[in-house]
Formats: sequence, C-alpha cells, structure tokens
Amino acid sequence: MTSPLLTMPGMDDDRARIEVAMRAAVVTSDPYLTEIASHLIVAGGKRLRPVLALVAGQLNGGVAHDDVVQGGVACELVHLGSLYHDDVMDEAETRRGVDTVNARWGNLQAILAGDFLLSRASEIAASLGTEVAGLLARTIGWLCEGQIEELRHTYDVTRPEQSYLASIHGKTASLYGTAARIGGIVAGHDRPMIEALTRYGNAYGMVFQIVDDVLDLTATAEQLGKPAGHDMEEGVYTLPVLRTLANGASSADELRDLLGKPLDPAERDKALGIVRSDGGIESAISTARQFVVDAAAACDELGDGPAVDALRDAPAALLATVLSSSTG
Repeated sequence: MTSPLLTMPGMDDDRARIEVAMRAAVVTSDPYLTEIASHLIVAGGKRLRPVLALVAGQLNGGVAHDDVVQGGVACELVHLGSLYHDDVMDEAETRRGVDTVNARWGNLQAILAGDFLLSRASEIAASLGTEVAGLLARTIGWLCEGQIEELRHTYDVTRPEQSYLASIHGKTASLYGTAARIGGIVAGHDRPMIEALTRYGNAYGMVFQIVDDVLDLTATAEQLGKPAGHDMEEGVYTLPVLRTLANGASSADELRDLLGKPLDPAERDKALGIVRSDGGIESAISTARQFVVDAAAACDELGDGPAVDALRDAPAALLATVLSSSTG
C-alpha cells in the first residue's frame, strides 16, 4: 500500500525537489567520490524521511520552502550513510536492486563514503541553525547506540524485549522523529506543535521497524529479495521471535534449542515455522498497533487539514501492509 504521505497533492513535485537537492548535496570536485556517494541516491527510494519533514513543514498550508527541503535531505543523507556502514557490517552484496558500495568498490571506500554522507548532512544542518545542527548530531549518536544495542545481543536468546525496543528507537524511529522535528523547526511552528511532531515521528518510526521485522518473517523471498527469516538467521532476534521465546509453550523450548548460533537453511525454515504458528507475529503486530494509536494521539494536537490527515493515515497504512502479508 502506498503511503498517504506520498499521495498528498503536490508531493510528486516536492519529491522531485528532494531528488535534485540530494544529488546536488554530494557533488564534489572528485568525480570518483561523487559517483560512490551518489550510488544509493541514484538507485532511488521512497524518501520517507524528507517527505515527512516536508509534510511537517506544510501543516499551516502552502508550499514547504527550500530550507525545509534541505532539512529533510540532511536526514536522508544520515540514513544513507548508515546504510553504507550497515552493508559493510552485514557483508551485503545488493541493496535496492543494485550492488552495494562495498561489493562494488570495497569496504574501505564504503566506510569513507558513508562518513562523507554524514559530514554533508551535518554541513547542511549547520546551515539551518544551531538547534538543527545539534539535533542531527544527537540523532547520529542515537543511531550508533541503537546499532550497538543490537550487536551486543546477537545470537542472544535471552535478549530482553526492552533491548529490542531501545535498539529500533535508536536505529530507526529517532531519525523519523528528527525529520518531523526539523520540518517543524525550520517551518517556524510553535513549540507545542514541534513536540507533537516529534512524538508522531518517533511513533511512526516504531511502527515502520516492527512492520519491517514482521515482514522479514512473513513475506516471500521474492517480495523481500532475500530468504525470509534473514534476521533470525544472522542472530538478530526481533520482537516476533522474542515473543515466541517468551510464550512458555513447548515450541518456545524447541525454538530456543535452534537459535543461539548461525542457522543452516533447514534450521531457518524450521524456526520460521515455529514463529509463524505460535502467536509471536500477532503479538508483535499488536504492539505496532499501539504505536499507531500513539501517532494518532500526536496528530490530535496538530489541528486539521490535508497534511494532518496524511500523517494520521500513514501509520495505519504501514500496518495494513504487514496485515495483508500475514493473512495472505
């Protein structure tokens, strides 16, 4: 299902503005570095983070001005820089249907190009004022904290649920919260509206990541571009897995015996069957639904209008994606 954020009137033009600004942001005097830094930009994407910044900037009506676009671009460059680094850590070979930077140019270039994207994001944020610059810097820290939290519990069948929630807040939700907050700050909204936008972005990001983690377990290999259960195979135990391990049933013990180490394809498929059949998926979806409610509550403080309607509908549309996958 297409996000309501992407179907707002005029959003096609706004996304075109985002693309132009993103490509311009990574142009350097060195064509080689420009090519590497542009690699995932050219590969495309929904640009949900800068789109969220633009929608936040349009709450009072009218067209988002160029500074709001730049604020959204800064957030997206942080996201892309983190993907460059993630692909090195995961030894990934493809992303968005193209070779990863590390697969094509090597790990050293990928790490440095990711650093370059973070530096460009920080430079843009600084041009928007000290508050935005400080916020983006803190968000980069949150991303690192979330990733470390995940790494320290790799293959850990005793991983606390709070560790998972803290990790996805840092890795994913914080950047959505920052995108919405930057949109509000740069657009000049009042402080109560900025705080509500931040709460909305964080809740939206939590829905986004839980849905993504459920899809990793329920979607087909064709839909995912990789085998289902990839996270579990790599020792990353997400909410559906943790809920299955905690349910006290005999299948929880069976799953626990399988996990705690790398899985071969047969073990992965057996573990997938347990998680899919023992309520962990449904329990995780229920938690995502709670964050949908939190996002809607934040929207209650934003007034009325097409932008607020799109914000209100977007988390539920994410949830509908995973519901259709789980029941299909």
